[in-house]
Amino acid sequence: MIPELRTRFNRNYSDEKYAALRELLNEQCAAKVEFRVSETPVFVPESLLQRMADEGAALAFRLIADANYLSAARQAIPQGYCVANETPHPHFLTADFALVRDEGDELVPRLVEIQAFPSVFGYQALLCSTYRQIYGLPDTLGTLLGGLNEASYWDLLARTVLAGHDPENVVLTEVDPLHQKTLPDFTSTAKRLGIAIVDITELKAVGNKLHFRNANGRLVPIQRIYNRAIADELIGRGVRLPFDLTHPWDVEWAGHPNWYFLISKFSVPWLLGPGAPSAVVPPAVFVDEFLEGPGRAKLAADRVLLPTTTGPDTVYNDLLLKPLFSFAGKGIQFDPTQSQLEAIPAAERSGYLLQQRMSFVPTIDTPHGLTQAEFRILYMWPDGGKLTPALSLIRLGRGKMMGVDHNRNQAWVGASAAFFPRK
Repeated sequence: MIPELRTRFNRNYSDEKYAALRELLNEQCAAKVEFRVSETPVFVPESLLQRMADEGAALAFRLIADANYLSAARQAIPQGYCVANETPHPHFLTADFALVRDEGDELVPRLVEIQAFPSVFGYQALLCSTYRQIYGLPDTLGTLLGGLNEASYWDLLARTVLAGHDPENVVLTEVDPLHQKTLPDFTSTAKRLGIAIVDITELKAVGNKLHFRNANGRLVPIQRIYNRAIADELIGRGVRLPFDLTHPWDVEWAGHPNWYFLISKFSVPWLLGPGAPSAVVPPAVFVDEFLEGPGRAKLAADRVLLPTTTGPDTVYNDLLLKPLFSFAGKGIQFDPTQSQLEAIPAAERSGYLLQQRMSFVPTIDTPHGLTQAEFRILYMWPDGGKLTPALSLIRLGRGKMMGVDHNRNQAWVGASAAFFPRK
């Protein structure tokens, strides 16, 4: 994206430096990073990241202010997963963008999806510092957004997660956390904030309080939960929690579980109404609306390429089929067919999205050819504070899917970070 920085990096790169990067990253995280880390960061103008950050924030504010949308989204929360004491705003937000070419052949960001759920705030900060250390990247290149420096970044994370509580009474919860690929983020966050990592299935209810057993086996009351347990995984694994999620427990949530549903892929069709930033949001409709309502006509009006005839073998090459509440690209279907859409039970079709497929423009020059980048903006919103874009996360790939799980057998792809020349 910035040719002189890209050329300089490629010229000075060595496999030995990359091996040292992986080794130091494992050491910094105190856990082995199992997913693929890209050999390279990306170098982009700060203005591009800021544009994405502004777009993502505007979309989030639009949704939070739309009572009709929130009511509809709340109806989509699966039974047993609507949690009490919902916060007035999410504590964490991510907005993913592709770079595409507009009608004037300019590179512009386009929303992939928006999600009110924590991302790898601890790990990503360490990845940036490790890239800088191993490759000797100068301090004139920045990584943090929102006017943050390293100290204020970690302070913002602490305020968002802890909210003034004693770290002893704050836990990071996940399903089987020690075997999750995001363990390096858990360990780095827990070490920095002084909180415990706890399997959500091991929480214990005593009276109206939830507790966990600390390293000494003592039962400790929980004041606040940094929630990393994804409802999709709880449902998919058939996990039975030892407490009722819907009960109004005397506990605070850092990342209230309801927001996982309230700002998600479900929101995309709602962002396409009058006054919406249609240049940023790709056309999308729910499957039930496509098969049984005006969805097909809506997509055609937005110039999505659709077949002129329809039959069981009709292929929709310009569409992606997405489950609404999946994570990390699970369940996404490229080139869905009419028969695949009709095979979804009628009662479940509102839980799937048909979204225009975007053509990621390869922009990163690597020894293995031009590579695509997906940009994720990470936001934090502490109690009593403001929504702040804090950091970006990059996923590099050369296939259909951009997630790190989908680029395992390639080089110069995977999880990465963005550096920009400071103003």
